Amino acid sequence: MAKGLKNKLFLIAVFSALLVLTSFFVPALIPLRKTLLLYLKTIWWAVALGLLLGGVIDYYIPREYISKILASKRTSSIFNAVFLGFLMSACSHGILALSIQLHKKGASNPAVVSFLLASPWANLTITVMLAAFFGLKGLFIILAALLVAINTGFIFMFLEKKGLIESNKNIVAVAEGFSIISDLRRRIKNYVFGFNTLIADLEGIVRGAIALSDMVLWWIALGILIASVAGAYIPVHFFHRFMGPTLAGLLVTLVLATVIEVCSEGSSPLAFEIYRQTGALGNSFVFLMAGVVTDYTEIGLLWANVGRRTALWLPVVCVPQVLLLGYFMNLIFS
Repeated sequence: MAKGLKNKLFLIAVFSALLVLTSFFVPALIPLRKTLLLYLKTIWWAVALGLLLGGVIDYYIPREYISKILASKRTSSIFNAVFLGFLMSACSHGILALSIQLHKKGASNPAVVSFLLASPWANLTITVMLAAFFGLKGLFIILAALLVAINTGFIFMFLEKKGLIESNKNIVAVAEGFSIISDLRRRIKNYVFGFNTLIADLEGIVRGAIALSDMVLWWIALGILIASVAGAYIPVHFFHRFMGPTLAGLLVTLVLATVIEVCSEGSSPLAFEIYRQTGALGNSFVFLMAGVVTDYTEIGLLWANVGRRTALWLPVVCVPQVLLLGYFMNLIFS
């Protein structure tokens, strides 16, 4: 029990459970209970998928592979990170686990940040969803998100070169001429299929997922709790009244998105509702992107696992880009 009291995830889970139980006796807490359960229902699969894929990466992918693809000083590492992010179909909270796992495996900090920015709003699933909501205008949101991810990656490469952010100590030296394909063929050739091997593989994946969950789950739980409070008690009409296609509207959108962003799939409909009510496509873009570039969960995880300076530079570098792109979107489409 004493050990549990020192576990941040345990404390947040108990506090949230107490709020849910109390809501059956205190009517004022009913909206919080409904919002919290709705958020949990929306994102549990994405978090579980992120942890599972993180466990797979931890067990199967050698550090040399990640270091070769995502740790070079060449610009290709940023494009590789953004491309991998585009292929991932998990929301921002699922991607958090994968991002930290890539960091553990040797991806450079600029590549980790680019991957984190590209995946939630520029992955295949969200591309389809935003296209369904916004039509062709949804593609502008995707392209803008990719642009922010690429620009930020290059800026972080410059910051790393100047010693202004941390370098990843998990990067391993890769021999000149090392071929991932050749090494993978060798590993497959030497792999022995069988029941015992399957059990060992599953145990290795589970160990990796558990180790990763110890680092990220309490941050996600804290984010869900805070977002549930905001979602339950901030009136919906407030969004529509103060989120018009103006600079002030963009700033209000930025502030609100910082505290209520929970999941890309869950935020997309609300982003479309903002556009439907206000006609401000730029505000929808800021609402979606700000949830990643200013969200306390992302910044907190980077702070604890990647580096404090990396975490602090994330909003400094990204927020101006997001606001500028949102402003031009409003000028063009409003």
